[in-house]
Amino acid sequence: MNYLSNRVEKLAESETLAMARLGNELKEKGVNVINMSLGEPDFTTPEFVKLAAKEAIDKNFSYYTPVPGYKELQESISTKFKRDNHLNYKPSQIVVSTGAKQSIINLVMAVINPGDEVILPAPYWVSYSEMIMLNEGKVISLATDYKSDFKITPEQLEKAITPKTKLFLFSNPCNPTGTMYSEKELRALGEVFKKNPQVLICSDEIYEHISFEGKMFSIGSIPELSERTITVNGLSKGFAMTGWRLGYLGAPQAIASACVKIQGQFTSGTCSITQRAAIAALNADPVVIKPMQEAFLKRRNLLISLMNEVPNIKVNNPGGAFYLFPEVSFYFGKKYGDQVIKDAKDLCMYLLNVGHVALTPGGAFGAPSYIRLSYATSEDVIREAVSRIKKALSELK
Repeated sequence: MNYLSNRVEKLAESETLAMARLGNELKEKGVNVINMSLGEPDFTTPEFVKLAAKEAIDKNFSYYTPVPGYKELQESISTKFKRDNHLNYKPSQIVVSTGAKQSIINLVMAVINPGDEVILPAPYWVSYSEMIMLNEGKVISLATDYKSDFKITPEQLEKAITPKTKLFLFSNPCNPTGTMYSEKELRALGEVFKKNPQVLICSDEIYEHISFEGKMFSIGSIPELSERTITVNGLSKGFAMTGWRLGYLGAPQAIASACVKIQGQFTSGTCSITQRAAIAALNADPVVIKPMQEAFLKRRNLLISLMNEVPNIKVNNPGGAFYLFPEVSFYFGKKYGDQVIKDAKDLCMYLLNVGHVALTPGGAFGAPSYIRLSYATSEDVIREAVSRIKKALSELK
């Protein structure tokens, strides 16, 4: 007897978490596996943030919190949006969640009806498409490649919009490609949105503080788009607080209120101690995390340099995040003994089992000819990982 719902049967396991799990299983068998599949900084949370959490424990912040977050935290987020992004969300328009992932699923549940179309520039973050399908929306994927730096054009966007289009969802800087849209590029896309007022825009800016080229620009700061833009952010990446689990969104009031209603039936308010720590992080000058950003830039440059030495791999020069997304289709159809590499998933499994490097196949991100490498690890580990990848690929015939 199968007791599972059709909904969960259709839901795919997160490919990033799946590859991490397979890598850990090999590690448990004594294999020295390098994990480049997860997007998790190897830095520790800043000391002043940890001190704020300890103080919160001592002051007995141990009770249920308001569903959208402490008022003081909402005010800090509102101030941060104004200070860093020129966004004007009132505290009542802020909803704090258990990670940016929950912020996004709250939004999707709040606005998507069955049959509504959601435009995703591909490659897109692995969970976007599953969240949309879980809520019976329809994914409209816009293909890009490394030659265009994985950026869509206004013409692509305009052609994709139909009367059924409800939401445009993207990350900037992008997971999995590291692509970062400039102000000029976002304003050009904005001209298309101005002509299509039925389309909501969700800008996932979780990698805001890991950007290398030019100044970060939030599309919601365009006045004509501010009333229908939802901006998502959090602390996991920029402040190395993945395990603390805190994300947030700013949204038009009706949408923010709807997200509060949904969250109130699922998790209620997020962890009280994390929220108090978040206030300290958000009130700080972002310059405090500059050393981490500089380290990621050095790692990016090192990884690009090393991957350019791997035959038949094609890479771009990502402007942010901590990922490289090489095109690897040359190796499809190659063999290792009797094993045929049919696609990127096969290639990742081969590199895990033979090269002992855990990577993520691009199909999960809507780009089946690519793989994702996370360089949220040390320079020595990056060198060893690429050496293993290069050796393993050379053994394919």
